[in-house]
Amino acid sequence: MDSDKYICVRETSPQNNVVIIDMASPMQPLRRPITADSALMNPSSKVLALKAQIPGTTQDHLQIFNIELKSKVKAHMMLEQVVFWKWVTSSLLGLVTQTAVYHWSIEGESEPQKMFERTASLMSNQIINYRCDASEKWLVLIGIAPGSQERPALVKGNMQLFSVDQQRSQALEAHAAVFASIELPGGDHSSTLISFATKTVVAGQIISKLHVIELGAQPAESGKPSFTKKQADLFFPPDFADDFPVAMQITSKYNLIFVITKLGLLFVYDLETATAVYRNRISPDPIFLTAEATEAGGFYAINRRGQVLLATVNEATIVPFVSIQLNNLELAVSLAKRGNLPGADNLIVQRFQELFLEHKHTEAAELAAESPQGILRTPETIARFRTVPIQAGQTSPLLRYFGTLLNKGKLNAFESLELTRLVVSQKKNHLLETWLTEDKLDCSEELGDLVKSVDKDLALKIYIKARASPKVVVLFAQRQEFEKILIYSNQVGYTPDYLSLLQTITQTDPQGAVNFAVKMSEMKGGSPVDYNTITDFFLQRNMIREATAFLLDVLKPNLPEHGALQTKALEINLVTFPNVADAILTNGIFKHYDRPRIAQLCEKAGVYMRAMQLYTELSDIKRVIINTHAIESQALMDFFGTLSKDWALECMKELLSANLRANLQIVVQVAKEYAEQLGINACINMFDEFKSYEGLFLFLNFYVNSSEDPEVHFKYIESAAKTAQFKEVERITRESNFYPAERTKSFLMEAKLQDARPLINVCDRHDFVPDLIHYLYVNNMLRFIEGYVQKVNPSKAPQVLSQLLDDDCPEEFIKGLLLSVRSLLSVEALVDECEKRNRLKLLTPLLEHLVSEGSKDVQVHNALGKVTIDTNNNPEQFLYTNSYYDSRVVGKYCEKRDSSLAVVAYRRGQCDDELVNVTTRNSLFKLQARYVVERMDATLWAKILDPENPFRRQLIDQVVSTALPESKSPEQVSVTVKAFMSANLPNELIELLEKIVLQNTAFSSNPNLQNLLILTAVKTEKSRVMDYIHRLENFDGPAVGEIAVGAQLYEEAFMIFKKFNLNVQAVNVLLDNLHSIGRAAEFAERVEVDEVWSQVGKAQLRDGPISDAIDSFVRAKDASQFTNVIREAGKLKAYDNLVRYLIMVRQKVKEPQVDSALIFAYAKMSRLDDLTEIVAQPNGCVANLLVVGDRLFNEELYQAAKVVFSHIGNWPRLTSTLVKLYQFQAAIEVAHKANSSKTWREVCFACVDTEEFRLAQICGLKIIIQVDLLEEVSEYYQNKGNFDELIMLMESGIGLERAHMGIFTELGILYAKYRPEKLMEHLNLFSTRINIPKLLRICDEHHHWKELSYLYIQYEEYDNAAATIMGHSPDAWDHIQFKDVVSKVANVELYYKAIQFYLQEHPEILNDLLAVLVTRVDHSRAVDIMRKAGHLPLVKPYMQAVQNCNLSAVNEALNELYIEEEDYEMIRESIDTYDNFDPIAMAQRIENHELLEMRRIAAYIYKKAGRWQQSVALSKKDNLFSDAMETTSQSGDSVFVEELLTFFVKEGKKECFAACLYTCYDLIQADVVIELAWMNNMMDFAYPFLLQYLREYSLKVAHLMSYKNQDDVHGKLDHNLVADSNMYAQLLPLALPAPPIVAASGTFDAYAGLPAYGLLQSRGSTSPTY
Repeated sequence: MDSDKYICVRETSPQNNVVIIDMASPMQPLRRPITADSALMNPSSKVLALKAQIPGTTQDHLQIFNIELKSKVKAHMMLEQVVFWKWVTSSLLGLVTQTAVYHWSIEGESEPQKMFERTASLMSNQIINYRCDASEKWLVLIGIAPGSQERPALVKGNMQLFSVDQQRSQALEAHAAVFASIELPGGDHSSTLISFATKTVVAGQIISKLHVIELGAQPAESGKPSFTKKQADLFFPPDFADDFPVAMQITSKYNLIFVITKLGLLFVYDLETATAVYRNRISPDPIFLTAEATEAGGFYAINRRGQVLLATVNEATIVPFVSIQLNNLELAVSLAKRGNLPGADNLIVQRFQELFLEHKHTEAAELAAESPQGILRTPETIARFRTVPIQAGQTSPLLRYFGTLLNKGKLNAFESLELTRLVVSQKKNHLLETWLTEDKLDCSEELGDLVKSVDKDLALKIYIKARASPKVVVLFAQRQEFEKILIYSNQVGYTPDYLSLLQTITQTDPQGAVNFAVKMSEMKGGSPVDYNTITDFFLQRNMIREATAFLLDVLKPNLPEHGALQTKALEINLVTFPNVADAILTNGIFKHYDRPRIAQLCEKAGVYMRAMQLYTELSDIKRVIINTHAIESQALMDFFGTLSKDWALECMKELLSANLRANLQIVVQVAKEYAEQLGINACINMFDEFKSYEGLFLFLNFYVNSSEDPEVHFKYIESAAKTAQFKEVERITRESNFYPAERTKSFLMEAKLQDARPLINVCDRHDFVPDLIHYLYVNNMLRFIEGYVQKVNPSKAPQVLSQLLDDDCPEEFIKGLLLSVRSLLSVEALVDECEKRNRLKLLTPLLEHLVSEGSKDVQVHNALGKVTIDTNNNPEQFLYTNSYYDSRVVGKYCEKRDSSLAVVAYRRGQCDDELVNVTTRNSLFKLQARYVVERMDATLWAKILDPENPFRRQLIDQVVSTALPESKSPEQVSVTVKAFMSANLPNELIELLEKIVLQNTAFSSNPNLQNLLILTAVKTEKSRVMDYIHRLENFDGPAVGEIAVGAQLYEEAFMIFKKFNLNVQAVNVLLDNLHSIGRAAEFAERVEVDEVWSQVGKAQLRDGPISDAIDSFVRAKDASQFTNVIREAGKLKAYDNLVRYLIMVRQKVKEPQVDSALIFAYAKMSRLDDLTEIVAQPNGCVANLLVVGDRLFNEELYQAAKVVFSHIGNWPRLTSTLVKLYQFQAAIEVAHKANSSKTWREVCFACVDTEEFRLAQICGLKIIIQVDLLEEVSEYYQNKGNFDELIMLMESGIGLERAHMGIFTELGILYAKYRPEKLMEHLNLFSTRINIPKLLRICDEHHHWKELSYLYIQYEEYDNAAATIMGHSPDAWDHIQFKDVVSKVANVELYYKAIQFYLQEHPEILNDLLAVLVTRVDHSRAVDIMRKAGHLPLVKPYMQAVQNCNLSAVNEALNELYIEEEDYEMIRESIDTYDNFDPIAMAQRIENHELLEMRRIAAYIYKKAGRWQQSVALSKKDNLFSDAMETTSQSGDSVFVEELLTFFVKEGKKECFAACLYTCYDLIQADVVIELAWMNNMMDFAYPFLLQYLREYSLKVAHLMSYKNQDDVHGKLDHNLVADSNMYAQLLPLALPAPPIVAASGTFDAYAGLPAYGLLQSRGSTSPTY
């Protein structure tokens, strides 16, 4: 808490949070999850500073965040640990490390700046505060240290004062310090003071002092005032001898010093004199944090309980206290003047009188200026100074008084007036302006009137400050600053006469009048003058432009209710300025005008485009649209976009019908623009309907390139052809892909165009070549045929050739045609076509010509080969020598003619399938075998050796007998052998290999063939394998041996390995395959190889005795199998043999597993000495002792485990081991070293199990500070039934320094379950440190209703609290508490439940409850509840308190109570004050009441309800004639008056008759009075009436005669005004009403709807006077 604005709290449970409390709204804390070691809130803004220590280092990470902007401002890594930090200003953080002090500004990118080093006296101190003065030139650091030996309980305080300017420090003894600024008399600047408090031990005496010293004081010889050093004693009570100051605050409001001590003592001293003012204890708990409360003039403090305290000065009592209790009058006056406090009025007035008597006018002026609450600043004081005579050459005392007031501050209203009179009389206006700027004068209307005569501008400023609105408006109008009038009126809420102002402005500035009118329309709450009135105001003066400008501005919102005004604005402009109206419509400003009316006017004005947009009938639009000469084309285009499809087509047809030639272009453009909306087909049909091929062509020309509609493309071709656009026909047929080919072809053939190119395009692209050639040949258009073949598509020559042949075209033409495009032709297709027609020889010249030109085209040579074969012109030579033909094609062609030629062709092209087929079909197996062997293709071999091949046997015989013996190529042999192997022909393969390998051939020594022979025998002839092993020498022994093992030929494999001296592989065969450990051991004895012994040992380890295996491993010196040996020996528990083996292994390798196994074996054999020796070896033991120890622990070898864990210092595991050995005391000692929650928990639970509760509590206190383990410990204790011990543990835990919320909560739960009598005390003490939601559930389960309601209140769940209290009132109800709770509930239904609850259980204090709920409940509902319960009198005080709400239910209920109590005075007061009740029902209820006053009230109610006859009847019945006359007079009905007069005459009530004439004077006809009086002899009583009547009418006649002459003059003025009325009325259409005409009397015509000014003001009426 660095200021009185925010409190920042760091929570550590249940999770790490930072809670920010805004002191302006403390019930709405801001909580953020932040894991930081420390958090500081900025004193003035929502900026948060965070500090967190980097784990494992002494560095601190600092960050500054802006909470409102949710952004990081700055961050820095401090290399030193920050032991204390604080906001010294709103933009500066003070950081204190172990050695120095830094300042870190939050502005810019600067890093912390070192300010000074800590002095030696502060090196070992705990820093408790750091401050700087307002100028940041003086810094002070405060720390505390342990007390001296003679007084250790008294903490020692040290202070380091540092001067930034001098860069020097001074060390002092002090516990707290604070800076202050004070203005000394005669000084030109404020002085900086430091006040500090000390408490030291000197010669065994405790001395407590308060010091106040000026910093940077000027020397005495400088002549400037200085502050005298002050000091005072701090008086500590005996009980507080070891208490010491922890904080100091100075309130600048009163210049008082607050000294706060640790134990809650508060000392108050005067800053200027160091005089003691007050001392008291403000907190029973230690205070550790304070901050100045600037506004309150005190300070905030926080104590250890978490309470936030506010200490401040009681302004009403401090001055009397100082003057009376302390008897310090001088200090009392000083405090009163300094803080503007009451209580010293008499002293100050007395002193003022004394100064005046002593002629010390200057001192008296200063005293009056500084008098508290301005008690001397009165007119009397001014008058007194005015009476002082002015000395020659001196300033007037009055002016000196005013000068003193101005120096001190602002003048009050009376002082401002008096001073201004003096200045105005001396014509020093500039002084007034200066004082006004400095806010030295209290502005008032009187002051403005006074200044107005000399300076209107200055007067205006004064009027504005004084809120003299009428005069401000008048001045603004005089200055022609009309806009400021509205701005000012809106600001101050003043309503001037706007129409008069508007008329005034119009005379001088028409545009200003418009602006003023617009400003009026923008006023909050709507325009004060109707828009129609303002518009007519402008129109009456022929100000059409101004009226239009006004309407355009005010109608911008475009509201439906402004439809008439929008229509008016358009009408007046269509009549006068059509362009303006068109512009308005174009901008779319108006939406709610009369569209038909405006459309007609637009049509008449020639604004056809706008008329069409406004018309809603098709016939109107068609009538207007034909005026295309006056309509802009683009606008017409846009208009068509607004029409529906059908209307648009109708309008287009109308345009074509009206003038096809003139309107064709616009129709085409519309069709282009809106083709998608109108439909292309609809547009095409429209043009077809008018036979307009030109229009159709122009329309489709725009759309055809993007359309995919076949109809569109066809119509475009058709229209282009019809309009002779042949280039477009040719282009579209060439480029388009969407026209219907068949239909287009037919159309072009029928059109018989001279240019056949369009038809050629269609037929070529859509494969109608035969039809095209036939058409061209029949129509003798041969040149187009040649052009088509030569230039358009030579690839279609075969189709052209076929059609020409079918049409019997001459061969010479065909040959010439082919030769002309010889290099572009598809020879293959030509050959096919000629073959079909048996005309192949026709191509011979062409083919020979192509070959002679060097053509290498396969098709050319294929065709030439076919011709050569057909002509039998030495075909073999062609097949062998020609390298360009396709072997498959030519071979296929030869098969039907000569199979041998086919074999030649296929062999040349390696056509395997074709060659096999033809040789098989013709039984040429020898040729086939030779080809296959030479081909060396595995795929081909696989195909011919396929078992499905019925000719496989014949082929194999030819291969074995002929083809392979003829071969000399090893590769051919190899491929053949592989093919036999792949074909799974082992018998044939063995036979073949025996001939090759065993019969002394060139391939006999080939290792691969020997390997193949043996392997083949392994697969098929196992009996022959051993013979091959003995006969062959060049095979691969290791590989073949492995294969033999895989084939289960173990003896053969053993023989192979033995033959090749592969001893390890051989012994493996004996062990793994033959499973003969004995033969293996014999073999090992014979060969004596370590590897062999190792293999034997492995086998023995698997299947033999462990001792034999270990012997074998020892003979082999094999340490590699220690893992398996250790495992097997462990299974068999052969630890003796294992130790022997492991000792050997340790000599060869250093393996942790070996040493671990050896240690475990020693432990199993109880050889603890050997175990200790091996563990203690400095470098000899490499075992993983932690794992070994865990294994020993798991095997329950606890003594051995103790040795291991002790050696490695594993305190947690050692603790567990000691627990297993029941050595609990030793376990606790080791657990302190382990310092692990898990370890403490284990020891704790073990102690609980063995009922060692003292030791369990020691452990438990270490566990419960961990939030996660607390609940587990509690459950364990409870499951064991140890409730008392658990409560003792928790009670001890709440006193821990690290006690958290969970401990307090768990203790509360335990109290709720097992000690309910202690629960409430616990809640009262620690409610802020309890997890309330968790405890709520427990209290609810165990029916602790009082505690449950208390928790709900603390948790601010007031609804639940109220429900609990009402539901369980015997236990939970307390009236004061319940009132506080029910006033804060959110569910309003609880209010009424509370009312019913009190009505049932506590009706005597129900009104007290209702007083709390008076602003929250529905009073009607509350009264209804009481009415139904029949207890309305019970809540009478409540109803009287809320009757000012004027609710019918309350009023009627109270009236009923008053009637029952016959309290007529209260009834009369109630019905007069509160009118919301049923008056007729009430009157009917009491009109027959036995009390007269009640019946009189009934008559009074009838009168108020307008039931005059019933009221008068009741009054007459009770002889209340005065009431009857008053009621009759108020009725305004002359008939009632005559009836009452008649009644009085009949009853002979002459006095009442005369009184009635006076009361009802305005309603009585004179003839009726005279008649009644004359006939009943009452003329004497009627004369007063008649005299008044005659006087009134004589005055009226005199007034009428005086006005007659004035009317004659005004009549002439009326005639001129009518003649000169504005011309606008003549221009308006019939739809507009005529404007109002000003009448001669100064009134307005009835049309204007305005009051008739002048007439009523000049004519008065006379009231009767008796």
